[in-house]
Parts: sequence; structure tokens; C-alpha cells
Amino acid sequence: MIEAVIPLDEQQQRARTWFESLRDSICAEFEAIEREADSDAAFTYLPWDRTDTSGAPGGGGVRGVMKGRVFEKVGVNVSTVGGALEGDFAKTIHGAGEDPSFFATGISLVAHMANPHVPAVHMNTRFLTTTKRWFGGGADLNPPLPYEEDTADFHARLQAACDAHDAGHYPRFKKWADDYFYIPHRQVHRGVGGIFYDHLEGDWEADFAFTQDVGRAFLDVYPRLVRRRMHQPFDDADRQRQLEWRGRYAEFNLIYDRGTLFGLKTGGNVDAILMSLPPMAAWS
Repeated sequence: MIEAVIPLDEQQQRARTWFESLRDSICAEFEAIEREADSDAAFTYLPWDRTDTSGAPGGGGVRGVMKGRVFEKVGVNVSTVGGALEGDFAKTIHGAGEDPSFFATGISLVAHMANPHVPAVHMNTRFLTTTKRWFGGGADLNPPLPYEEDTADFHARLQAACDAHDAGHYPRFKKWADDYFYIPHRQVHRGVGGIFYDHLEGDWEADFAFTQDVGRAFLDVYPRLVRRRMHQPFDDADRQRQLEWRGRYAEFNLIYDRGTLFGLKTGGNVDAILMSLPPMAAWS
């Protein structure tokens, strides 16, 4: 168990427990959607361990992947890791410039869908400890063929989660997502946005409650969008549009995504880190 190699304090354990329980709920819902499509697809789980730069055990995680009739490829990962950040990279992490010790626990999800009318999606929430303690995360919708109704419903549900905690959260975090999920070399956003937040610190209980509500909001709204579009007919042109849009998604994750860089720089499981990449993509 991870506790044996990384001592967890009460806050770290509570956060880890929540992220793992959210994973279980999301995976169960996604498998239920597959059953509605007469598919017996299920998640397969691969535990992995991490060795810290010091050579000591550094925690680990579980990669969950399902390939089905509705979800062409969906990954839901949880991890709990700790140790010391290396060299100059430590200086880029909030609170680690003077002391490179760190702890991180979280959930990361990316879904690439079989039907181009069903939007791809990303969701991640996390809790990190350095000399500071903070939550971060968010969710954004990435439809190859956008529908205003889907975009509106996705944003409305995230706004409701934000407004329940702070009226300033949604406009601030929506803009943060718009700025972050942008592909400069293409001069396009990678999707229709959502929310993104980081370095949420101060009132730990309030910040944890908000992070939980972001997860619950995602679990509520995204399956509704999937069920709305999963039986919609599509043609070869729709599929080609989807594959090319996935190429944009891959470019962002490999060049700009901070989570990808953090995972690689901290010695995480490469297959788990790169589970966000689509199973097929196209460039033309």
C-alpha cells in the first residue's frame, strides 16, 4: 500500500480517498453506458509503483483504461506520489523553490469517443503539498462537432458548482481555461472550454469541498451529453473531422500540458501519463 512508503497526514489521506472514490463512481457510470450500447466493455486496471530520485519508494497509482463501443478509449487514472523534485524543475512548482519535497494525489481522466458527435472530454483534480498546500484541476469539453446545447449544459453545470462556493469562481476559472487550453501554434482553442484552477489555498476545508463538487458536477453532466449523442448517425467526413481534431488534442498534450510534464519530470508511469493520447488521429 502507498501508505507504507509515503506517510500521509489526515488531509492527504482524505484527498486521496476522495479521488479514488470518484474514480470508482465515474468508471461504474461509464461501464453502465457501455451496457446501454450492448457492449460488455470494462475497465482494466494496472497498478504501478514509483521510485523517488533518492532511490526510495515514491508512491504510485493505478491506470484504468476501457475500450468499448461508445468509449473508443477512455482513461481514468489515480495516483499518490511523493519525494523530492529535481533541480530547476522544483523552482517551477508552487512552494518548492527552497525545499524540493513534494506530495501529490489526484485523478486524471480523458475520454475519446467512438461517435464524432459525442464530445471528447478531460477532467483532472488534484491536491499538492510542498511548503504550501493547494488544490487544482478543472474540466473542459473537446467536441469535434460542437453543439451549442451541449456546450451550454456543460458550462451551466460547472458554473452551478462554482457559484455554490464563490460567485467569482466561474468567470475567473472559465477565463483561466480559455487561456490555458489554447494551442498557440495553431491559434485555436482545443475545445469549447470549461474551467481550470490552480493554487487554490487558504481555507482547506472549503477548497476541498469545492474540488469535490467539481468532480460531482462532471459526473452529473458528462454522461448526460454522452447519452444524448451516442446513437446519432455519422459519416466518413464526420470521422475525418474527429481524427484531425484529435491531432490538435495530441499536440496540446505533448507540447503544452503541465500535467504531462509534471508526470514525466516526477518519474510517473509513462503509459499512465500518456493515456490522454487518442487511439487514432490524423494530420492532413
